[in-house]
Amino acid sequence: MAFENGSRVMNGTFGTVWADGSEIAEISAFQLKVAKNFDPINMCGQMAEDRKLTGIKITGSMTLHKVYSRGAEDVNAANRGHDVRRTLVAKLADPDAYGAERVAVYGMNYDEQTLMDFAAGKAGSMTVPFQATGFEYLDQVPPPQ
Repeated sequence: MAFENGSRVMNGTFGTVWADGSEIAEISAFQLKVAKNFDPINMCGQMAEDRKLTGIKITGSMTLHKVYSRGAEDVNAANRGHDVRRTLVAKLADPDAYGAERVAVYGMNYDEQTLMDFAAGKAGSMTVPFQATGFEYLDQVPPPQ
């Protein structure tokens, strides 16, 4: 069955993200992706190239309002040679939707951190890209019956 109407589309305003159990209150956008890695497979008697799944790459990004020096501890640790890994949990729970979705992200580390970026007359924000080594759906929204 198709969804009833547009009110069932999940609204990102109801999204929340936690890092190691602490809410990231200043988040304004979040994205998590899984890219599949393939090796090409050529087979006798078949002109078309096939492919074999060989792994995945988990990437994402967070956009944050600039409220304080979030991420400074990670940058300082990297400057000392330490690779800090975190667990993220992202939740999207629009009250008009068919349910809530939660995904845990394991072994997350930031690709880069913007130390400072500002412009006169503009609210501060920063986008932080990351990679991870694992994920798990904690809650899924089932299709409507």
